[in-house]
Amino acid sequence: MTSITVRHNFETAHRLPLVGGKCVNLHGHSWWADVTVAGELDERGIVLDFGALKAELRAWIDERLDHGAMLGRADSLVPALLEEGVKLFRFGLDEPSAGLEWPTVENVAELLARVAQACLAGLGATGAAVARVRVSETHVNAAEVVW
Repeated sequence: MTSITVRHNFETAHRLPLVGGKCVNLHGHSWWADVTVAGELDERGIVLDFGALKAELRAWIDERLDHGAMLGRADSLVPALLEEGVKLFRFGLDEPSAGLEWPTVENVAELLARVAQACLAGLGATGAAVARVRVSETHVNAAEVVW
């Protein structure tokens, strides 16, 4: 089994009203996502084409998260931001975030693991699967999901 990792960064605001403290405020981060995919090497000696995975994953992140806001679907700020035309990803409502109610770094990692797995399916990469996703919201805070 061999693994490859694709890295991407994005700028996104979020808030966590149920956590308390300063995270109840809408604030932004320079997020980094490291998506690791594992599989057997094919006849070309690769797990899959880096370029294809990067293009799919980065397009999803850039279209839905970059320079926008991530809020829980129950967040009281959702109506006001939608009214202002703000790019908004609603956790627990927008796909594929079912069951992930708030944009914690842990839930962002799980969300991106789901997105990466869907990208692999779309690319027909049947011999590869998401192994882990690490998301950093600051230089010192990160979460990792292992699939």
